[in-house]
Amino acid sequence: MTAHTTHPGTPRAAVGVDELKRAWRAVQVGDYRRHPEAAPRATTSARRQPSDARAWEPHEVVVPVIGCAGSVGATTLALSLATAGASMGARVIECCTVTASGLAPASTAELGQHPSGGWLQGTRGEVLLERGSDIFIGPDEVPPPTDAAATTSLTVLDVGWELGQLLASPNWLADRVLQPGPVVAVTTATIPGLRRLEGALALLEGSPVIGAVLGPPRRKWPRGVEHSLGALTRQLDQHGALHVLPVDRGLAVRGLDSEALPTPLLVAADNILHASGAGDTTKGNPS
Repeated sequence: MTAHTTHPGTPRAAVGVDELKRAWRAVQVGDYRRHPEAAPRATTSARRQPSDARAWEPHEVVVPVIGCAGSVGATTLALSLATAGASMGARVIECCTVTASGLAPASTAELGQHPSGGWLQGTRGEVLLERGSDIFIGPDEVPPPTDAAATTSLTVLDVGWELGQLLASPNWLADRVLQPGPVVAVTTATIPGLRRLEGALALLEGSPVIGAVLGPPRRKWPRGVEHSLGALTRQLDQHGALHVLPVDRGLAVRGLDSEALPTPLLVAADNILHASGAGDTTKGNPS
């Protein structure tokens, strides 16, 4: 890839979806060095292996949740999915830097730091909550999750990084997002929000994606919002993979805390969990 030189104070041009896709393909074949001549170019069809010893090989079903933008409810949905799957043994892992955590107030009991280091643990009913204990500059600094207990059948990953940044360097989290299993992409029922969803779908081309849109019922969307659906989003909708998440005013104001999650949100999360194929054995919606 061509390296672009920037000088202090010089604004950087926006990066388009096509450029991000080319960058990710370069990462996949190992061509992400500053000087491409340092290594021979592999064929574009080659699939890179997990980057290093920080790879993660879970035994349980894993569902990554990606926020297409900030404050779209990705952490809330991740917790809701794990709550909906609590009967099968579930945990949610928040992968962002510690200073950006939205999961910290949600536990009802704190367990402290895991003996392996790197992760703080808590519980919320039957659900195990894990969140990073350090400041991470990028996703490549996030340590692999702890080994799940034998009784855990579902891990929900709250990815916590902008998708383009996530895919820009080798890391276990990007490897997991690009696995054959489903990815949940969360956005808002706004024109910019749906544009961001379309961009995420382009970057995740070839991966099974479930869209989750935070907003009012579809029949109450403003006309401009409905008409702003991109081609990839429309395909998702035609396959029944575009779900609406109900807005809860209390959650919107106070954020996650130890209070029970709203029933309509848990019902929507249960529908998404079953659509992903991960919730076939769940029963009920524990809160």
